[in-house]
Amino acid sequence: MHPTLPLLAATDFPPLARERLDTLQVNLGYRCNQSCVHCHVGASPQRTEQMDGDTADLVLQVLAQRRIGTLDLTGGAPELNAHFRRLVAGARALGVRVIDRCNLTILFEPGQEDLAEFLAAHGVEVTASLPCYSPANVDRQRGDGVFDKSIAALQRLNALGYGRGSGLVLNLVYNPQGPSLPPPQAALEADYKRELKAHFGIEFDHLFALTNMPIQRFGSTLVSKGQFAGYMALLKSSFRADNLATVMCRSLVSVDHEGWLYDCDFNQMLDLPAQTDGTARPHLRDLLTGAWPRAIRVADHCYGCTAGQGSSCGGALADGARAAAKAA
Repeated sequence: MHPTLPLLAATDFPPLARERLDTLQVNLGYRCNQSCVHCHVGASPQRTEQMDGDTADLVLQVLAQRRIGTLDLTGGAPELNAHFRRLVAGARALGVRVIDRCNLTILFEPGQEDLAEFLAAHGVEVTASLPCYSPANVDRQRGDGVFDKSIAALQRLNALGYGRGSGLVLNLVYNPQGPSLPPPQAALEADYKRELKAHFGIEFDHLFALTNMPIQRFGSTLVSKGQFAGYMALLKSSFRADNLATVMCRSLVSVDHEGWLYDCDFNQMLDLPAQTDGTARPHLRDLLTGAWPRAIRVADHCYGCTAGQGSSCGGALADGARAAAKAA
């Protein structure tokens, strides 16, 4: 895999500072039942990194002590971590909103037969990957048969009340197929809702359109194809300063499977730890003892979050899309 950090480290991206901390985004490990071209984590069935029980306990301690409102669980496939369900139950007992970033096909993996029912019983918000409503496009990006399994998973979630006004939130995630910006989120969401309802009877709450980040597997593919410089030029030329006010790093801290802290999931994948006033690399345990520093570490990949309509874990940042994301 081609390293991309050397191509991103020198940057003229504007400085950023954190305003609050209301979301703990926790990566439970890089093992996944899929291996997607656009994956900025480089997750796959061959990865073995997983969060241990002591670190999972520490997550719950931080949630309680700092009164953090949202626990955002990601991976890999976060559900494959042995402590996933204990974390969910513990966070919900604290009154914390829990988001599961789900690839949908995980619902059909051995040992996960009751996963959908578990998520529903605990009121977990599901944010599910579905990069297109076309079978050919999804299977090209994620593997043969993924589309059919994803549709079956969505129908199962709908049957439990997800996405149908029951209070069980179901959001979908779109990624472009290649080195281009996503189309306007609101119009694409309308297309998704029309096509999925008409052909499969599927309903959902919101669509999040995310920009592909030029790091890890996707970034390496760009380098291999000679497209990296062109894609970075697109991101920079599409920069919108008004998106800086709502980028996710202003209110979120990313935690890796060992408990180390980063300003966002993308910095985690580039091994750019969060900055502190001292020299020590910050860890989750530090959130129990001290104030979180405000400075945010930036590099050229940050242009991916501010290009065009903007991009975050909650979808586009432009005004109309931002309002929809907040209402979720």
